[in-house]
Amino acid sequence: MSKKRMSLFVLAILVLSLVLAACGGTAEKKVCAVLDTGGENDKSFNEFTLKGAREAADKAGLEFAHIVSESDADYEKNINNFVDEGCGLIITVGFLMGDTTKAAAIANPDVNFAIVDVDYWPGFGCDEGVDSCYSEEGGLSNVTSLMFAEDEVGYLAGTLAGCMSETAVIGTVSGMEIPPVVKFVVGYQNGAKAQNPSIEALNVYIPDFNDPTTGKQAGETQIGQGADVIFGVGGNTGNGGLLAAHEAGLMAIGVDVDQYNTYPEVQASLMTSAAKNMDVATGDAVTAYANDTLEAGIQLATVANGGVGLASYHDWDSKVPAECKAAVDAAAAGLTDGSISTGYAP
Repeated sequence: MSKKRMSLFVLAILVLSLVLAACGGTAEKKVCAVLDTGGENDKSFNEFTLKGAREAADKAGLEFAHIVSESDADYEKNINNFVDEGCGLIITVGFLMGDTTKAAAIANPDVNFAIVDVDYWPGFGCDEGVDSCYSEEGGLSNVTSLMFAEDEVGYLAGTLAGCMSETAVIGTVSGMEIPPVVKFVVGYQNGAKAQNPSIEALNVYIPDFNDPTTGKQAGETQIGQGADVIFGVGGNTGNGGLLAAHEAGLMAIGVDVDQYNTYPEVQASLMTSAAKNMDVATGDAVTAYANDTLEAGIQLATVANGGVGLASYHDWDSKVPAECKAAVDAAAAGLTDGSISTGYAP
């Protein structure tokens, strides 16, 4: 090679290195999110997962794409399409995508996955047979599970409800009977009973997260049984329960996000919301991926690390007595130091 050609070659390598450095060395990385049904503006899981992932990808200079699943039949197709498009990190949203995400992770060991609300870990499924383990090391070592201690924040919500209820009857209008929802309900009921042992805690599971009509009917039924606080635990279905409480002039507690900001129709009735900081969890996962520090296994958001907690009291700040606020603070302290158990057992 002539000296001139050699000089041009070296110059080209230098320019390429500078370009990659300017891009943070991440030009080849792509982040993709497969959302569940309900749309990207569902004011809950989809919207806040998308928000956290997109903002973190933009900040890191990563290419980003997302798709909304029209039904559960779309999960596999949507994930596989993103694999084919070269997505290096695929985020899936919700418990119902668990099996499909597991299958895709096993089939594509070079792709990173992060899933909300499904607790996989390195080695998961290896005792089920060789077909469920793609490597000798074992299991889903390319999957990060973004988990939340719903029982803990549910316990805080129940502490408030038990303190505030005048009828000693409280209710939960819940979606599908799946672990994250059950954890909310168990924590809520036990928190309320710890605050007031005479509390009667009503609950109904509705096998649909997008059925506000049935949710409202369930809330009205519980109100007819004396409930004066309704905790909506199940997306739009739970929102129906919140609306029932609002229309009856009673107290309500939102879920997943600060619903004072996302469900303005019931603002006046919302004492607080049992919030899961999904945007923070997914954003942190994307940032870790960009920095090559994303680890497989369970990343649990708790009261202690600030990953879950009650939202502001907003309009109820002056209506919630000091002793009820103190009870919530004491419960949070007990959950943090381990002196309080929510009573949830998987």
